[in-house]
Amino acid sequence: MFLALRDLRFARGRFALMGAVVALIAVLGVLLSGLASGLADAGISGLRALPVTHLAFDEKATSEQFSRSTVDEEDWRTWAGAPGVERAEPFGNTLANAQVTQGAKKGEQVNLAVFGMAADSSLAPAPTEGRSLKEGGAGGVVITREIADLGVRIGDVLTADRSEVRLKVVGLVDETVSYGHIGVAYTDLDTWRHLHYGLPGNLPEAASREATAVALTLKPGASAAAVEKATGTRAETREATFDASPGYAAESSTMALIKGFLYAISALVVGAFFTVWTVQRKAEIALLKALGAPTGYILRDALAQVVAVLVGATAAGTAVGLALGSVMIGKAPFSLSAPAIATSSGLLIALGTVGAVVAVRRITAVDPLTALGATR
Repeated sequence: MFLALRDLRFARGRFALMGAVVALIAVLGVLLSGLASGLADAGISGLRALPVTHLAFDEKATSEQFSRSTVDEEDWRTWAGAPGVERAEPFGNTLANAQVTQGAKKGEQVNLAVFGMAADSSLAPAPTEGRSLKEGGAGGVVITREIADLGVRIGDVLTADRSEVRLKVVGLVDETVSYGHIGVAYTDLDTWRHLHYGLPGNLPEAASREATAVALTLKPGASAAAVEKATGTRAETREATFDASPGYAAESSTMALIKGFLYAISALVVGAFFTVWTVQRKAEIALLKALGAPTGYILRDALAQVVAVLVGATAAGTAVGLALGSVMIGKAPFSLSAPAIATSSGLLIALGTVGAVVAVRRITAVDPLTALGATR
């Protein structure tokens, strides 16, 4: 009586072909998920690593806040004294190009995503090698693994373009942390200001009290409306600031659109296959009905066939995708995220099942008299 499950054995070739198609879709789903995660890490892992809950920007900077926002000392002091605020510290962000002027890679051009903060700030990273910003002194920078992979080492000196500020590498954070696909370098606020404004020598008094944003740690349920109004700033959650990273929003929306089309195609492919398969075994289904099998039982039998094909093929495709993805790590912006891969595989199975349900519902219209030779 288990017609659908017996079909899996007797029509091995057809189901193997269908399974191969689903497996290829699963491989593509894993690779796209890994690429999306890798691009996200390359774009915003530096922001994600900040030990803050919110960032307060100039309220006039409504987009691309990190390149357009400017706050001053009065702003972060006002935030620090507000109720519900555990910490409020100045935070600087800028992109810079520098050249290795002292070290094994002398002459090498290096792009830097420079994060500026007080040397004794809670934002300052704890290096895994070398000295911290506080110990390294003025002009010291702590680099991340992405910059170190370019050949930059502790003790090297980098000279920034335009401002010709000399940056001495004093420490290393052994993590791949980047912003806008550029490795992060942490430095003190005064050094950041020279890089940001491109000014050598002494800074103007106004510039010496400015930063990009106020890094905030707010208590749960704390209201920021009054402080925002008083300072002319706008506080956003750390996650909400990810879209301000260069290219992050465009990359995320593009990858989401591609994955959406992939899932839609998978539902259509699976639905089309089982539509044809249901039509081909119409006589067998009619015979089962004539023998007394209820429609509900036949539907469950057919859906068991669908789920068996989808789960088996998706598992095989996911395994192949993980193997290919592990090879790509380090050679492309690729990151294997268990939740993302589980979501991709689950959606493939779920949407494939939905597509198949639309197909196998034709079973309810099969006339059992067909099996007895009746004309239609």
